Amino acid sequence: MEKNSDKYKPALNYDWLTRFYDPLIQWTMREETFKSQLIRQAQIQTDHHVLDLACGTATLTILIKNRFPEATVIGLDGDPKVLEIARAKLAKEQLDIPLDLGMSFDLPYTNNSFDRVLSSLFFHHLTRENKSRTLAEVHRVLKPGGEIHIADWGRPRSALMRTAFFLVQMLDGFATTKDNADGLIPQLLLESGFIEVSETVQYPTLFGPLSLYSARKPD
Repeated sequence: MEKNSDKYKPALNYDWLTRFYDPLIQWTMREETFKSQLIRQAQIQTDHHVLDLACGTATLTILIKNRFPEATVIGLDGDPKVLEIARAKLAKEQLDIPLDLGMSFDLPYTNNSFDRVLSSLFFHHLTRENKSRTLAEVHRVLKPGGEIHIADWGRPRSALMRTAFFLVQMLDGFATTKDNADGLIPQLLLESGFIEVSETVQYPTLFGPLSLYSARKPD
């Protein structure tokens, strides 16, 4: 088993690939489709406080703020280089959104701070231990009744999708992606104290099956 590590991994595993992340996701991952659906299922309200966990270049953060301008939206990521890209995108969009530097398993927020936490293509980068630590932190910072909504790789339901996901595992590592391939995200959510856990939809992509998940912190 892979030794647990708190070291940050860039979105495509190598720093030099970071500048290619946005076009790669846009062209190959049905990005507008799955991120729009993730936002819809979150049912964000105008008075909500929303955290985009591991916001990366802030594509999802910007979508949320544009659709719910009165909501309080915050992005957090552990990669200072990717946050520089995100801030440039925010400036171009003329949006004032706080972007915090921090790790998902040690969130710099007080208990019961957020109504919604959204995350896109992040959990497959984490070891099993850090997945659990991150979900425990999300549970802590969500308000009672608050929800987490995740878009990430899911369990392949066909030989074609399993073969496609093998390419992702070669790039991102088999140890961290195995939980996704085994369909364990719902189980980890339940183990972290969430209820009403469900896989709401799965999209076939060039790189494998992309699943959306939702769960709620008990009132």
